[in-house]
Amino acid sequence: MPAEKINTLIVGGGQAGLAMSEHLSNNGIDHLVLERHRIAERWRSERWDSLVANGPAWHDRFPSLEFHGFDDGDFIPKENVADYFVRYAEHINAPIRCGVDVLSVKKRSGHAGFVVQTSEGMLEADHVVAATGPFQTPVMPSLIPETDGLVQMHSNTYRNPAQLPDGAVLVVGAGSSGGQIADELLRSGRTTYLSVGPHDRPPRRYRTHDFVWWLGVLGKWDAAAAPAGSEHVTISVSGARGGHTVDFRNLANLGMHLVGRTTDYADGKLHFAADLADNIAQGDKNYLSVLNEADAYVQANGLDLPLEPEAHVIGPDPDCVRNPTLELDLQEAGITTIIWATGYGHDYRWLDVDATDDNGKPKHQRGVSPEPGIYFLGLPWQSRRGSSFIWGVWHDAKFLADHIVTQQRYRDHHLASLR
Repeated sequence: MPAEKINTLIVGGGQAGLAMSEHLSNNGIDHLVLERHRIAERWRSERWDSLVANGPAWHDRFPSLEFHGFDDGDFIPKENVADYFVRYAEHINAPIRCGVDVLSVKKRSGHAGFVVQTSEGMLEADHVVAATGPFQTPVMPSLIPETDGLVQMHSNTYRNPAQLPDGAVLVVGAGSSGGQIADELLRSGRTTYLSVGPHDRPPRRYRTHDFVWWLGVLGKWDAAAAPAGSEHVTISVSGARGGHTVDFRNLANLGMHLVGRTTDYADGKLHFAADLADNIAQGDKNYLSVLNEADAYVQANGLDLPLEPEAHVIGPDPDCVRNPTLELDLQEAGITTIIWATGYGHDYRWLDVDATDDNGKPKHQRGVSPEPGIYFLGLPWQSRRGSSFIWGVWHDAKFLADHIVTQQRYRDHHLASLR
């Protein structure tokens, strides 16, 4: 049986794949979306039960479809986010096949395009868009041997406090995931330790507007690249309980044990860097910078927004920051579980083409790889700071669709010249 032929294959049926499908359809480009599980599967099966979107409903969506049954300022529960993408696939009539795994993509010998081996047979495609997103392979350091009897898990397998054995919990990583999980554990009555590394800490709301609005009007979502040295700095922000500013001092005052970056382990003891106070201070600096820029914007544009001087007040450091714990005997502390909220790595082993570097990281310029016909979509900082957000990936997808259309015109011109 001859291989099925399509113009563009999209690998991944999450927010990136659906955004790409919409723009290709708008340009009349024949395409197919393959998803190994269900649409937006990671929202359903690789996130904790109480997760909500970190941005409000008016902001974290595609332009042509709103969330049904929610107010603009609501933070959408994860199942409803997944349902939204299913509805969006129907809304744009996306040609998607679920339950199909892409096993390999190779160049066609002596011809343009690619041969794609899937779990359901072979395809041929002129273009391939890797839209598998930034959350592919959980990164979990092999710092503590499994023989030490601890339960160790990545944040993508944590679901709720009742899932864990009795005892204290250490959460390593204080970005959005780690911070929210640690907060939930603390509020459930667990003794909770949180290892805090470098982070940004924006205000949730300021002078009546959510921080996503401020970053928009201040032009920060359109920043083309992260400041040097901050490419991998996490953002501590939360939509939980209606949305609130993350304040590690408040968490400490509620009983959470804050420690610095986790560095090494030996003889039943974890060691932490003496950087907790500095990490907290740098987060405060980021927080205050947003407030100050917002105030300047209000004044320059004559906006009638109420003053909020109390937001600028930073409370005193709790004892755990002034006198940081640098060594912790896990058994003495009663810690039975460690949750590694330490991010994700890429996995493009199925792409058997010259589109990744020696470390497997995508080589690209705004998603366009050096291998003609291969594209990436959904990467952090793909074109701007907002690229990994739902609305941001929609704009990156439009750019890639335009690029494919342009390349198609060059190809059509060549074929016409041969007639």
